[in-house]
Amino acid sequence: MQGIICRKCGDDMTAPLTAVQSYWNARPCNILHSKEAVGTKEYFDEVEARKYFVEPHIPAFADFPAWSGKRVLEIGCGIGTDTINFARAGAEVTAVDLSEVSLDIARQRAKVMGVADRITFIHGSVETLWKNVPIVPYDLIYSFGVIHHTPNPKKAIREIWGITYPGTEIKIMVYNKLSWKVLWILLTQGGWTDVAGTVARHSEAQTGCPVTYTYTLREARALVESGGFEVTNVQVDHIFPYSIPEYVQYQYKKVWYFRHIPPAAFRWLERQVGWHIMVDGVMN
Repeated sequence: MQGIICRKCGDDMTAPLTAVQSYWNARPCNILHSKEAVGTKEYFDEVEARKYFVEPHIPAFADFPAWSGKRVLEIGCGIGTDTINFARAGAEVTAVDLSEVSLDIARQRAKVMGVADRITFIHGSVETLWKNVPIVPYDLIYSFGVIHHTPNPKKAIREIWGITYPGTEIKIMVYNKLSWKVLWILLTQGGWTDVAGTVARHSEAQTGCPVTYTYTLREARALVESGGFEVTNVQVDHIFPYSIPEYVQYQYKKVWYFRHIPPAAFRWLERQVGWHIMVDGVMN
Protein backbone atom coordinates (compact mmCIF):
# COMPACT_ATOMS: atom_id res chain seq x y z
CA MET A 1 0.00 0.00 0.00
CA GLN A 2 1.40 3.38 -0.97
CA GLY A 3 0.85 6.57 0.93
CA ILE A 4 -2.52 8.28 0.48
CA ILE A 5 -1.93 11.97 0.12
CA CYS A 6 -4.33 14.82 0.70
CA ARG A 7 -3.94 16.81 -2.52
CA LYS A 8 -5.47 19.88 -0.93
CA CYS A 9 -3.02 20.26 1.94
CA GLY A 10 -0.32 17.71 1.11
CA ASP A 11 -0.05 16.95 4.80
CA ASP A 12 -2.23 13.92 5.50
CA MET A 13 -0.07 11.11 4.21
CA THR A 14 -1.06 7.68 5.48
CA ALA A 15 0.61 4.32 4.97
CA PRO A 16 1.02 1.32 7.22
CA LEU A 17 4.23 1.20 9.18
CA THR A 18 4.83 -2.17 7.54
CA ALA A 19 5.18 -0.39 4.18
CA VAL A 20 7.75 2.01 5.63
CA GLN A 21 9.55 -0.91 7.29
CA SER A 22 9.64 -2.93 4.05
CA TYR A 23 11.01 0.03 2.11
CA TRP A 24 13.97 0.54 4.47
CA ASN A 25 14.58 -3.20 4.87
CA ALA A 26 14.92 -3.45 1.09
CA ARG A 27 17.61 -0.77 0.98
CA PRO A 28 18.84 0.64 4.30
CA CYS A 29 19.94 4.26 4.15
CA ASN A 30 23.55 4.67 2.93
CA ILE A 31 23.92 0.90 2.36
CA LEU A 32 25.61 1.58 -1.00
CA HIS A 33 28.09 4.14 0.33
CA SER A 34 30.92 1.60 -0.08
CA LYS A 35 31.91 -1.14 -2.50
CA GLU A 36 33.66 -3.09 0.26
CA ALA A 37 32.06 -6.19 1.79
CA VAL A 38 29.19 -5.20 4.07
CA GLY A 39 30.12 -5.76 7.70
CA THR A 40 33.86 -5.23 7.37
CA LYS A 41 35.77 -2.38 9.00
CA GLU A 42 36.77 -1.16 5.55
CA TYR A 43 33.11 -0.99 4.56
CA PHE A 44 32.06 0.94 7.66
CA ASP A 45 34.99 3.35 7.42
CA GLU A 46 34.14 4.12 3.81
CA VAL A 47 30.42 4.55 4.54
CA GLU A 48 31.21 7.07 7.27
CA ALA A 49 33.74 8.97 5.17
CA ARG A 50 31.31 9.27 2.27
CA LYS A 51 28.34 10.24 4.44
CA TYR A 52 30.17 13.08 6.16
CA PHE A 53 31.84 14.18 2.93
CA VAL A 54 28.44 14.65 1.29
CA GLU A 55 26.73 15.89 4.48
CA PRO A 56 29.51 17.68 6.40
CA HIS A 57 27.03 19.63 8.52
CA ILE A 58 25.98 16.52 10.48
CA PRO A 59 28.90 16.28 12.95
CA ALA A 60 28.55 19.95 13.89
CA PHE A 61 24.80 19.57 14.41
CA ALA A 62 25.08 16.36 16.42
CA ASP A 63 28.05 17.74 18.40
CA PHE A 64 29.18 14.25 19.38
CA PRO A 65 31.82 15.27 21.99
CA ALA A 66 29.24 17.29 23.96
CA TRP A 67 27.45 14.08 25.00
CA SER A 68 30.37 12.27 26.59
CA GLY A 69 29.20 10.53 29.76
CA LYS A 70 25.55 11.30 28.97
CA ARG A 71 22.52 9.30 27.83
CA VAL A 72 21.57 9.65 24.17
CA LEU A 73 18.44 8.20 22.54
CA GLU A 74 18.74 8.02 18.76
CA ILE A 75 15.47 7.53 16.91
CA GLY A 76 16.03 5.96 13.50
CA CYS A 77 19.65 4.91 13.75
CA GLY A 78 19.76 3.19 10.34
CA ILE A 79 23.06 1.38 9.86
CA GLY A 80 24.57 3.34 12.71
CA THR A 81 26.95 6.03 11.44
CA ASP A 82 25.92 8.70 13.95
CA THR A 83 25.26 6.03 16.58
CA ILE A 84 28.87 4.91 16.52
CA ASN A 85 30.14 8.48 16.78
CA PHE A 86 28.02 9.22 19.85
CA ALA A 87 29.40 6.05 21.45
CA ARG A 88 32.99 6.80 20.41
CA ALA A 89 32.64 10.19 22.07
CA GLY A 90 31.69 8.48 25.34
CA ALA A 91 27.88 8.58 25.35
CA GLU A 92 25.64 5.75 26.52
CA VAL A 93 23.42 5.26 23.49
CA THR A 94 20.00 3.70 23.02
CA ALA A 95 19.39 3.32 19.28
CA VAL A 96 15.95 2.54 17.84
CA ASP A 97 15.03 1.64 14.28
CA LEU A 98 12.04 0.20 12.45
CA SER A 99 14.21 -1.75 10.00
CA GLU A 100 15.54 -5.08 11.29
CA VAL A 101 18.00 -5.23 8.38
CA SER A 102 19.44 -1.84 9.32
CA LEU A 103 19.71 -2.85 12.97
CA ASP A 104 21.58 -6.06 12.12
CA ILE A 105 24.17 -4.04 10.21
CA ALA A 106 24.39 -1.43 12.98
CA ARG A 107 24.94 -4.15 15.60
CA GLN A 108 27.75 -5.61 13.51
CA ARG A 109 29.21 -2.14 13.11
CA ALA A 110 29.24 -1.59 16.87
CA LYS A 111 31.13 -4.85 17.36
CA VAL A 112 33.65 -4.10 14.63
CA MET A 113 34.24 -0.60 16.01
CA GLY A 114 34.60 -1.82 19.59
CA VAL A 115 31.74 0.19 21.10
CA ALA A 116 29.03 -2.47 21.43
CA ASP A 117 29.13 -2.16 25.22
CA ARG A 118 27.99 1.48 24.94
CA ILE A 119 24.99 0.89 22.68
CA THR A 120 21.62 -0.75 23.25
CA PHE A 121 19.85 -1.48 19.97
CA ILE A 122 16.06 -1.74 19.96
CA HIS A 123 13.68 -2.70 17.18
CA GLY A 124 10.67 -0.42 17.28
CA SER A 125 8.72 2.53 15.94
CA VAL A 126 8.85 6.15 17.03
CA GLU A 127 5.05 6.05 17.04
CA THR A 128 5.09 3.56 19.94
CA LEU A 129 8.25 4.76 21.60
CA TRP A 130 7.10 4.41 25.19
CA LYS A 131 6.47 0.68 24.61
CA ASN A 132 9.91 0.11 23.15
CA VAL A 133 12.57 2.05 25.03
CA PRO A 134 13.63 2.33 28.67
CA ILE A 135 12.07 5.39 30.31
CA VAL A 136 15.15 7.02 31.81
CA PRO A 137 16.36 10.65 31.92
CA TYR A 138 17.89 11.01 28.46
CA ASP A 139 20.15 14.01 28.06
CA LEU A 140 19.62 14.08 24.29
CA ILE A 141 16.99 12.71 21.94
CA TYR A 142 18.41 12.77 18.42
CA SER A 143 16.67 11.98 15.14
CA PHE A 144 18.21 12.89 11.80
CA GLY A 145 15.97 12.49 8.78
CA VAL A 146 13.50 10.05 10.29
CA ILE A 147 10.36 11.65 11.70
CA HIS A 148 9.26 12.88 8.27
CA HIS A 149 9.15 9.22 7.12
CA THR A 150 6.69 7.99 9.74
CA PRO A 151 2.96 8.09 8.89
CA ASN A 152 2.06 10.24 11.92
CA PRO A 153 4.84 12.72 12.79
CA LYS A 154 2.74 14.57 15.38
CA LYS A 155 2.10 11.26 17.16
CA ALA A 156 5.84 10.63 17.05
CA ILE A 157 6.52 13.96 18.73
CA ARG A 158 3.93 13.16 21.42
CA GLU A 159 5.68 9.84 22.02
CA ILE A 160 8.99 11.66 22.42
CA TRP A 161 7.33 14.08 24.86
CA GLY A 162 6.12 11.08 26.87
CA ILE A 163 9.64 9.92 27.69
CA THR A 164 11.34 13.26 28.31
CA TYR A 165 12.36 14.90 31.56
CA PRO A 166 13.06 18.57 32.33
CA GLY A 167 16.38 19.44 30.70
CA THR A 168 16.17 16.82 27.96
CA GLU A 169 17.46 18.29 24.72
CA ILE A 170 16.17 17.37 21.28
CA LYS A 171 17.88 17.57 17.90
CA ILE A 172 15.84 16.61 14.86
CA MET A 173 16.18 17.02 11.12
CA VAL A 174 13.21 17.12 8.77
CA TYR A 175 13.03 17.94 5.07
CA ASN A 176 12.54 21.47 3.82
CA LYS A 177 9.45 22.14 1.70
CA LEU A 178 10.94 25.36 0.30
CA SER A 179 14.18 23.78 -0.88
CA TRP A 180 16.23 23.32 -4.02
CA LYS A 181 15.64 19.55 -3.71
CA VAL A 182 11.86 19.91 -3.98
CA LEU A 183 12.21 22.18 -7.00
CA TRP A 184 14.71 19.76 -8.59
CA ILE A 185 12.34 16.82 -8.08
CA LEU A 186 9.47 18.68 -9.68
CA LEU A 187 11.60 19.91 -12.60
CA THR A 188 12.98 16.45 -13.34
CA GLN A 189 9.98 14.27 -12.46
CA GLY A 190 6.97 16.48 -13.16
CA GLY A 191 4.07 15.88 -10.82
CA TRP A 192 2.99 19.47 -10.31
CA THR A 193 -0.61 18.32 -9.75
CA ASP A 194 0.52 16.06 -6.88
CA VAL A 195 3.52 17.80 -5.37
CA ALA A 196 3.50 15.94 -2.03
CA GLY A 197 3.22 12.53 -3.69
CA THR A 198 5.93 13.26 -6.25
CA VAL A 199 8.32 14.54 -3.60
CA ALA A 200 7.64 11.52 -1.39
CA ARG A 201 8.35 9.04 -4.17
CA HIS A 202 11.61 10.72 -5.15
CA SER A 203 12.86 11.98 -1.79
CA GLU A 204 15.42 9.19 -1.33
CA ALA A 205 18.01 7.36 -3.40
CA GLN A 206 15.59 4.50 -3.97
CA THR A 207 12.32 5.69 -5.50
CA GLY A 208 8.94 4.83 -4.05
CA CYS A 209 9.33 5.95 -0.45
CA PRO A 210 5.85 5.39 1.09
CA VAL A 211 5.90 8.47 3.32
CA THR A 212 7.87 11.70 3.18
CA TYR A 213 6.58 14.90 4.74
CA THR A 214 8.21 18.25 4.11
CA TYR A 215 8.02 21.36 6.26
CA THR A 216 8.56 25.07 6.13
CA LEU A 217 10.75 26.52 8.89
CA ARG A 218 7.63 27.67 10.72
CA GLU A 219 6.03 24.22 10.42
CA ALA A 220 9.19 22.46 11.62
CA ARG A 221 9.35 24.74 14.65
CA ALA A 222 5.66 24.15 15.36
CA LEU A 223 6.13 20.38 15.11
CA VAL A 224 8.82 20.40 17.79
CA GLU A 225 6.92 22.87 19.95
CA SER A 226 3.86 20.61 19.80
CA GLY A 227 5.85 18.18 21.92
CA GLY A 228 6.31 20.75 24.66
CA PHE A 229 9.87 21.64 23.70
CA GLU A 230 11.24 25.15 23.66
CA VAL A 231 12.95 25.62 20.30
CA THR A 232 16.39 27.14 20.75
CA ASN A 233 17.65 27.11 17.17
CA VAL A 234 16.45 26.38 13.63
CA GLN A 235 18.84 26.20 10.68
CA VAL A 236 18.78 25.11 7.05
CA ASP A 237 21.60 23.29 5.26
CA HIS A 238 22.57 20.83 2.52
CA ILE A 239 22.29 20.92 -1.23
CA PHE A 240 23.52 17.81 -3.05
CA PRO A 241 25.64 19.26 -5.91
CA TYR A 242 26.88 16.10 -7.62
CA SER A 243 25.90 14.48 -10.88
CA ILE A 244 24.10 11.26 -9.97
CA PRO A 245 25.45 9.00 -12.79
CA GLU A 246 29.00 9.74 -11.66
CA TYR A 247 28.12 9.72 -7.95
CA VAL A 248 26.80 6.16 -8.03
CA GLN A 249 30.18 5.22 -9.52
CA TYR A 250 31.88 6.88 -6.52
CA GLN A 251 32.98 9.89 -8.54
CA TYR A 252 32.31 13.42 -7.31
CA LYS A 253 31.55 15.55 -10.37
CA LYS A 254 29.35 18.56 -9.74
CA VAL A 255 26.47 19.28 -12.09
CA TRP A 256 27.14 22.13 -14.49
CA TYR A 257 24.98 24.73 -12.73
CA PHE A 258 26.84 24.30 -9.43
CA ARG A 259 30.32 23.79 -10.86
CA HIS A 260 31.34 27.43 -11.10
CA ILE A 261 29.54 28.84 -8.07
CA PRO A 262 32.13 30.15 -5.56
CA PRO A 263 32.18 28.11 -2.31
CA ALA A 264 30.99 31.07 -0.22
CA ALA A 265 28.03 31.63 -2.54
CA PHE A 266 27.16 27.93 -2.51
CA ARG A 267 27.21 27.88 1.31
CA TRP A 268 24.88 30.89 1.33
CA LEU A 269 22.54 29.06 -1.02
CA GLU A 270 22.55 25.96 1.19
CA ARG A 271 21.52 28.02 4.19
CA GLN A 272 18.63 29.52 2.24
CA VAL A 273 17.17 26.58 0.29
CA GLY A 274 18.91 23.52 1.73
CA TRP A 275 17.07 20.19 2.01
CA HIS A 276 17.65 19.77 5.75
CA ILE A 277 15.88 21.74 8.46
CA MET A 278 17.69 21.13 11.74
CA VAL A 279 15.88 22.01 14.95
CA ASP A 280 17.33 22.21 18.47
CA GLY A 281 15.06 22.28 21.48
CA VAL A 282 14.91 21.64 25.21
CA MET A 283 12.22 20.42 27.59
CA ASN A 284 11.68 22.94 30.38
